[in-house]
Amino acid sequence: MTADISSLTLEQKASLLSGKDFWTTKSIDDAGIPSIVLTDGPHGIRRQDAESDHLGINDSLPSTCFPPAVAVGSSWDPDVAAKVGAAVGREALAFGVSVVLGPGVNIKRSPLCGRNFEYYSEDPLLSGVLGSAHVTALQETGPGASLKHFAANNQETERMRISADVDERTLREIYFPAFERIVTEARPATVMCSYNKVNGVYASHNRWLLTDVLRGDWGFDGAVVSDWGAVSDRVAGVAAGMDLEMPGSGGGTDQQIVDAVRDGRLTEDQVDDAVRRVLTLAALHREATDDLPVDEHHTLAREVAAESIVLLKNQAVLPLRGGQRIAVIGPFAVSPRFQGGGSSHINATRTDSAMDELTALAMDRNGTIDYAAGFSLEEPDAALLKDEAVNLARTADIAVIFAGLSEREESEGFDRTGLELPANQVELIRAVAAAAPKTVVVLSNGGVVSLEGWHDDVDAIVEGWLLGQASGGALADVLFGIVNPSGRLAETIPLRLEDNPSWLNFPGEQGHVRYSEGVFVGYRYYTTAEVKVRYPFGHGLSYTTFDTSNVEVETLTDDSVTVHTTVTNTGNRPGKHVVQVYVATAAGPVRRPLRELRAFTKISLTPGESKQVALTLDRRAFAYWDIELGRWVVPAGTYTVQVCSDASTVLAEQDTTLAGDSIIRELTLDSTVGDWFAHPTVGPALMAGLAASMTEEQAQQAQENPDQLKMVESMPMQQFLAFTNGAFPPEALHSLMELSRTETAAS
Repeated sequence: MTADISSLTLEQKASLLSGKDFWTTKSIDDAGIPSIVLTDGPHGIRRQDAESDHLGINDSLPSTCFPPAVAVGSSWDPDVAAKVGAAVGREALAFGVSVVLGPGVNIKRSPLCGRNFEYYSEDPLLSGVLGSAHVTALQETGPGASLKHFAANNQETERMRISADVDERTLREIYFPAFERIVTEARPATVMCSYNKVNGVYASHNRWLLTDVLRGDWGFDGAVVSDWGAVSDRVAGVAAGMDLEMPGSGGGTDQQIVDAVRDGRLTEDQVDDAVRRVLTLAALHREATDDLPVDEHHTLAREVAAESIVLLKNQAVLPLRGGQRIAVIGPFAVSPRFQGGGSSHINATRTDSAMDELTALAMDRNGTIDYAAGFSLEEPDAALLKDEAVNLARTADIAVIFAGLSEREESEGFDRTGLELPANQVELIRAVAAAAPKTVVVLSNGGVVSLEGWHDDVDAIVEGWLLGQASGGALADVLFGIVNPSGRLAETIPLRLEDNPSWLNFPGEQGHVRYSEGVFVGYRYYTTAEVKVRYPFGHGLSYTTFDTSNVEVETLTDDSVTVHTTVTNTGNRPGKHVVQVYVATAAGPVRRPLRELRAFTKISLTPGESKQVALTLDRRAFAYWDIELGRWVVPAGTYTVQVCSDASTVLAEQDTTLAGDSIIRELTLDSTVGDWFAHPTVGPALMAGLAASMTEEQAQQAQENPDQLKMVESMPMQQFLAFTNGAFPPEALHSLMELSRTETAAS
């Protein structure tokens, strides 16, 4: 939009900075500024044309419900994310939507977060790569994306007022990188600020977050839009870089902006900057095409859902075979749970039940299939249902139990309190497993559930997550082997909730949640602390087997390498394999996780086929955020590059030594004695001065006790001076400090 804002009055400009109503912006017809529609849509368009709400309570127009991010995350495939993004963009055009609110790329800090089904992963690289593919493909179709929720929005409990208290290194290394990658690679039209506070300041008027980091460090030039109802201080928000308030306020906050300019709390230039960014969205205005490819997109939804299913356990019972007597058990088989509750809830164009799809495939293979409910979602104690299911299981060759969580147990707006499946489902699983010759459990859940208490009783476990409206067909395809499962866990399944690193500080207390685990989130903690888990991040089985060989690390520069490896399909089925590359190091002055995912790719192989894979690791793969220098640093040292099958299993590794960055830190009197003596230039001069001031007796004692310096290494130089009897004149120290400043600037 190139409207000349100089022709607009202050009141008109202020009016453009808030919505007209729940889903649309204001127009100024005389200036050629149209209204646009923004609506929910991370995995499908929720277009409302009557009553509007932000929690999915009221009906919306039918659209395709694609697999939510929890499923796409487990695909480990940017092509899957791109297909979903492009299809959502196409449906946005059908409904005349200009900005689609999504994707959500918040990190899964705790498995209890009620909105984890809308997020990809516990790892920032995986989330960033998938989110970037989604945004790029969506925006190539025409509409803009709204990347959310920025930032540190990792729970639903008190989400509108909680302060996420997080140190900067943790923000930069864990909670920011997915946003940073998508902003710099995919250039989303908008970024949505979150409800919560970040270190005591609401995201909606946090200048460090919205201007210093988002625009200054990452170069974002789009508009920042508020989450619906997230505005805490409209005037402070404009000053901080929060441009568009949604939904509309009936003009109340517009007047606040006008008044703030009149009395000098805001400048009109600040208002103009926000207006210019909002006007870029007006260029996305679209009339509805009404071109909704229902059948085509349902087929696509089935395809990408199958790519996202994770086979957790398989003791030679899957895939299902022809001629089997199959007992299908559980209400989720006939009434699928395929999406989460809240603002992303889609009125699906159709739904496939697993029972219908399994029946069709079984009949084609001369098999028989029968159904029993087994348990009730409404009545926790339904002994008759369980008995019927157990009796059916006894007559079958294999029992397939569909278990999981209902929508009332996980949704936007509240967090879960535990990981366990409902007790009646656990009882059913154990009873059926004791009766049936073989038992398979298929899970439908938006967040991780515990497998304890029944894991060892069953022969196979399929993690289906929430797979969108074609979930039934996708699950049937994988169970019968039409599709070889290739999903990998994007989050760890722990043995106990108490093992999770956030457990003691989730969801917080008295308005604060402390991210005391720092960078040790998810697998970064479990592997470093050697805490056993049920299934690690990156785990997933296949109906074929793969071999990884010939791992070589080629050094490119002082801070980058290329990893080469060969992968061979050693089984008898075509399949897809995820190559996962991690980096382990102790280099640098900070504690680092045992290993961190730094590159991945998904490849397809026919039986006996081999492919050579080359993945480049740039400097960020080896860097940490230095809070003293305020930038990314690659310390010189040894780095172990590991090709893994999951975060806990190293297939092959190779050490590489990197020259890294030349870092010389500025010295002050608050610097420690250890810092002074370790300085490459100042240290030797200091040591020479200390030696010159010693008596023969002191010099002999120092030679006999070389570790004496360690006793004072942590002491600030200011305090140490009192013990030196004037050995270091103040003017000499100031000269050395100036030398350190000069060398720091040069480095």
